[in-house]
Order: sequence, then C-alpha cells, then structure tokens
Amino acid sequence: MPQSDDERLVDLAARLEQEDPRFARSLSHGRPARPRGFRRTRAWWVLGIGIALLITGVALADGLLIASGLVLSGIAVQLFDPVR
Repeated sequence: MPQSDDERLVDLAARLEQEDPRFARSLSHGRPARPRGFRRTRAWWVLGIGIALLITGVALADGLLIASGLVLSGIAVQLFDPVR
C-alpha cells in the first residue's frame, strides 16, 4: 500500500532535521540558510592559515612550515567541494 503524501512530507522533514538542524530551523522561520554542503567558511579559514604557513615557511626557509602549509591548503581545497 503506497504512503500518503503527508507521511512522505513528515518523513522528509524528520530526515532534514536529523541531517542539518540549522537549515531546518531556518526554513521554519522563513529565512533559509545555506545547507551544510554549501557552507564554506571553515574552508576559507583553513586555506588562509595554510597559505600563511606556506609564506612564513618560505620566508624563514623552514621545510616543516612549508610542508604544513601545503598540507593545510590541500585539505582546504577538499573542503570546498560539497559532499555528493
């Protein structure tokens, strides 16, 4: 027996609340926020710190700082791609 549309909507709302509570709350207030997959603030911070470490490592000729900057920059690039 197929589900009614109301049951499907309730199920969809429950899954949305579980996956991204901030987005679900903002929808109920009428001002939707970006879904979690499209929030990139953390990625920009990690990229900024990585580039700062890289520049500092080059200026001080310190291989550990250069490597750390490259690794953090690589992590930041991965954070920019939303989960599919």
